[in-house]
Amino acid sequence: MTYLPGLSQPAPPTMVAWSSAMTAYNFGPGHPMAPERMDLTARLAKSLGLLDLAHVAVVAPEVATDAELQTVHSPEFVAAVRRVSADPASPDEARGLGTEDDPAFAGMHEAAARIAGGSLLAATMILDGSALHAVNFGGGMHHAARERASGFCIYNDSAVAIQRLLDGGIARVAYIDVDAHHGDGTESIFWDDPRVLTISLHESGLTLFPGTGFANETGGPHAEGSAANVALPSGTGDAGWLRAFHAVVPQLIGAFQPEVIISQHGCDSHRHDPLAHLNISVDGQREAATAIGNLAARHCGGRWIATGGGGYSVTDVVPRSWSHLIAIAAGRPVPLRTEVPNDWRAYVLAKFGRDAPELMGDDVELWWRSWEVGFDPNDAVDRTVMATRKAVFPFHGLDPWFD
Repeated sequence: MTYLPGLSQPAPPTMVAWSSAMTAYNFGPGHPMAPERMDLTARLAKSLGLLDLAHVAVVAPEVATDAELQTVHSPEFVAAVRRVSADPASPDEARGLGTEDDPAFAGMHEAAARIAGGSLLAATMILDGSALHAVNFGGGMHHAARERASGFCIYNDSAVAIQRLLDGGIARVAYIDVDAHHGDGTESIFWDDPRVLTISLHESGLTLFPGTGFANETGGPHAEGSAANVALPSGTGDAGWLRAFHAVVPQLIGAFQPEVIISQHGCDSHRHDPLAHLNISVDGQREAATAIGNLAARHCGGRWIATGGGGYSVTDVVPRSWSHLIAIAAGRPVPLRTEVPNDWRAYVLAKFGRDAPELMGDDVELWWRSWEVGFDPNDAVDRTVMATRKAVFPFHGLDPWFD
């Protein structure tokens, strides 16, 4: 391993899945899932020097094969994606292809399968030991289900990676999803598999797509307690979000003892995101990524795969949040008061005609109450957390009332 100046621990061998070919995942002008999100993230990470670190390998993913996709998707669904990809004028709305959320476009199959290929590459490198951490910021397509595309997601790359890990001999995988939207597709694919723990921290389905992800959704009959959902009230800010995270996630990970953690870091929880109603900062998102990396170090020998996900504030939020994710995975965290590189800001101004943020953080003061201080029944976030703890903790031998 490579030692970094000023750090007492060796930097983890880290893989970043990236190629400009990944921007072919493009639903067209005006669609919120703008491919520029990925390009801007790669450019900012490069400007920050993260992609040039000696222990970081940037690897272009291949297009996943049909056989690889069919480990979690049905052959009929993959065939349908191929048909619509070849003839976008003939959508298959019953399978979510050619809808307002997932418009059909030529080359859809190859573009989506390449995104999946990035997370497959991450799983393969974790299995063979060539990487301890891996990041596919173009991934995180968590709404895609076995038989259907949904919510801007065609193939579920995280699910494909989880299955690759299981098939490679990993006994237990934990999936942690901090996107503003419920990770319904990933949850559904492993709903009845006790080897996979899915945890989703999201805005309540009462106010946000896909309308699911409540505390009573806890897994199938052969895997009770394998799904945990924290459905937060609209408007929840850093303090509530991080309180909820630390009141549920570390306890479940400690009880489940996964061998690998896969996390989804949709940054649409940000206060400036146009599609959700949470009030999180880049600082808070960075804190959650740090916490997940620490959980991987504590319980999984460091083995961690991180993906992107949602995030529709294309210039202001997504590149900063995901560059922090890359930096944390690489063991080279970027301080929040770091100035955003001038060359990157100039590029954003020239291409988009708008000023980019000046700092890598939002200059907020992060603070949250530990669950140890007690449950407040008058607090909406606390009621949500307690509902989740009561629903799931007993399956893992945990007391809902005490850590």
